[in-house]
Amino acid sequence: MTPGAIRKLEMAERFDTLVIGGGVAGLTFALRAARWGSVAVLTKRNRDESNTKWAQGGIAAVLDPEDSFEAHVEDTLEAGAGICHRDAVEMCVHDAPDRIRELVDLGVAFSKKAMGDLDLTREGGHGARRVVHAKDLTGREVERGLLEACEADPNIQFFDHHTAIDLILSARAGQPGPNRALGAWVLEERTGRARTFLAKVTVLATGGAGKVYLYTTNPDVATGDGLAMAWRAGAVVANMEFYQFHPTCLFHPEAKSFLISEALRGEGGILRRKDGTSFMEGYHRLASLAPRDVTARAIDAELKRTGDECVYLDMTHLPRSFLMERFPNIYATCKEYGIDIAAEGIPVVPAAHYQCGGIHVDLGARTSIPNLLAIGEVSCTGLHGANRLASNSLLEGLVFGARAADTARELARDAREAPQVADWDEGSAAQPDEAVVVSHNWDEIRRLMWNYVGIVRTTKRLERAKARLDLLREEIRHYYWQYKLNRDFIELRNIADVAHMIVRCALERKESRGLHYISDFPELNDAQWQRDTVISRNG
Repeated sequence: MTPGAIRKLEMAERFDTLVIGGGVAGLTFALRAARWGSVAVLTKRNRDESNTKWAQGGIAAVLDPEDSFEAHVEDTLEAGAGICHRDAVEMCVHDAPDRIRELVDLGVAFSKKAMGDLDLTREGGHGARRVVHAKDLTGREVERGLLEACEADPNIQFFDHHTAIDLILSARAGQPGPNRALGAWVLEERTGRARTFLAKVTVLATGGAGKVYLYTTNPDVATGDGLAMAWRAGAVVANMEFYQFHPTCLFHPEAKSFLISEALRGEGGILRRKDGTSFMEGYHRLASLAPRDVTARAIDAELKRTGDECVYLDMTHLPRSFLMERFPNIYATCKEYGIDIAAEGIPVVPAAHYQCGGIHVDLGARTSIPNLLAIGEVSCTGLHGANRLASNSLLEGLVFGARAADTARELARDAREAPQVADWDEGSAAQPDEAVVVSHNWDEIRRLMWNYVGIVRTTKRLERAKARLDLLREEIRHYYWQYKLNRDFIELRNIADVAHMIVRCALERKESRGLHYISDFPELNDAQWQRDTVISRNG
């Protein structure tokens, strides 16, 4: 038998809902869904390891009487460069205050002013101070609060160190009726065996895919797993050309992609060249507070023009005591690398940061595959459009995580019990004998994407990337059927599929908009392209 062939299983794990991924979106969903059913949460490493944990800035929400929902909506639409879905934007903005209050009720310790009110800060692209934060460790604190609540809930069961291989679809499992999601085949790292998880509703909350690029602010788990699985299952995907590069990643030979939060610019940080002159005034009316797409392209242009290795984020005009109090993690980490941010500029460069496209979903988080939901960074909700506004990412995870739980309850009520399905069988697959094949292909894909599909693109580079990716994906496919699976190879297969989606969408959009800048088509083309780029494996 070939790998992936099937045999009758002896026992499968069964739940009302199966959540793949344990960041802000997945945990928010699990906590709400546990009110009415059983929930399994799969994480491929430790349960607290996700993109959420590393989010520094905060959560955008209108909590100041002088701010307004309309202002937050308009800031989001402007950053999104004309293709945000207004209904998704308005829903997230209006739901935000309630989601923040729920986190406070869970014990999440947001930073407060002396009088006890939440301390609201401002970030790039925002016209008001509306970002709730926990100093510069917001994601870690939100993850802690949600995780503790989920661990205390008897209806939620965690499965750490479990890597999802592929979705189980009713058609593939030989079940009658419309094709629908039944669960997932999952590799258990401890035993090396594939397990079968069945559920009435399956939820992808696997985050982004920053590791598809050579330089990224994302942790090692960000390999686009849910997106790749949904693609292989035939789900509709949208707007993958819009990959956000964070403008300010610490540039240091010993630092591994340490993010320098946008909140530093929000508190008055100034971007400067090596000679000390500021430059953002020449690129945007908001200067150093410009949206991320503009700022990343500006830094990229300055580095190419001057030949310098980095630019500098200057915070030296602010008191040391303020920097230590407001940004304790960034202050301490920079100090470890010999950088005193109160006395010298922080060397920074852009790095891949956030996936604005993803699995196409509606306002209830439904994908094009029945009984399959997608929430958080893995999804394309219409909130971000062509460029995400700062601190709208954790917000999206909270809002759609809660909304998806309501959707799942409706679906589970009407769903039939997941039938007996085929189990994963490795057949005669051998142990991998050349790990260098995986590591070489992994490195080649990431370098190829950085050099050919980065901040500034050309049609020629995109076509070269596509041609090489076609060969690599075919090589990976052959390897996949010959050898036993492990996490490294599953992740390689996934980043290859994600890279293919990014290039395919980038080749289709014949204009420059938001995060997609292609020098062959430098202007906006609203007449033809003020819309989503929608693709699927099947057409």
